[in-house]
Amino acid sequence: MSWGKAPGSPEVENEVVWKRKPVQNGKRLLGENAVVTGSSKGFGRTIALALADEGANVVVNYNHSEKEALATVEEIKKKGVKSFAVKADIRKRDEIVKMADQVWEKFERCDILVNNAGETAATMKSWRELSEEVIDETLELDVKGTLMCLHEFGQRMLDNQKSGTIVNVASNVITTGSPRSPVYAAAKYGVIGLTKSYALAFAPYIRVNAVAPGYMDTPLLRARQDWTPERRQFMVSQTPLRSIGDPDNIAHIVTFLASQDSFHMTGNTVICDGGFTMNGA
Repeated sequence: MSWGKAPGSPEVENEVVWKRKPVQNGKRLLGENAVVTGSSKGFGRTIALALADEGANVVVNYNHSEKEALATVEEIKKKGVKSFAVKADIRKRDEIVKMADQVWEKFERCDILVNNAGETAATMKSWRELSEEVIDETLELDVKGTLMCLHEFGQRMLDNQKSGTIVNVASNVITTGSPRSPVYAAAKYGVIGLTKSYALAFAPYIRVNAVAPGYMDTPLLRARQDWTPERRQFMVSQTPLRSIGDPDNIAHIVTFLASQDSFHMTGNTVICDGGFTMNGA
């Protein structure tokens, strides 16, 4: 991306006008370097592949799933772009720093960060099941981990490049709440707070937005004990688009937020839950 003064406009101190780069070969992210946390499998893997489809080189972050991460790397490379896997527990700042060091060492810059890694408190079936262990696990990964990745990668983007985009993965529980797991709702509210705060801190050079899916038809969801056929039917019946979210479709909303198509957006949250929440203006 590039920026400068708007031609013919009056002089305004500190004004920045973003200019689109030509899209090459129909790929909006051609030659850009992306990092997706928690992308060895699941929704993170889907996001990584979607970014690669748009021409981005993608770093696959994982903590435990090395085999799956390496398989994802090979799948990305088949798309004609570069990729490598990095093991890092994003709950630990020193490991985030080492991951960032590897990214800048191999790719020399990072244009896109997607903070996907998170904990859904999936073992909770009711708010009555209060567990300090689940509280700590959820907040540590969703809030602390997202914050530290935002901070480390964002400040390097700002200081070294003065350009970049960051997309955080939240949830529509920011509007619905979660009687099943209030701690999960609290964690995702925290992600929105981080999104807005760092959007202001990194402006005007780094854009920070969030995507907030509803239920997504993933193996993780289908494995939950409380995801019964009856509950699925109820959710579909209450959703205007009459469907549970497809991870591939939602991954392309992440791609939109990472691309120059969303140039005039920062601090925003895009809710994509089939209209289940349908906020008013």
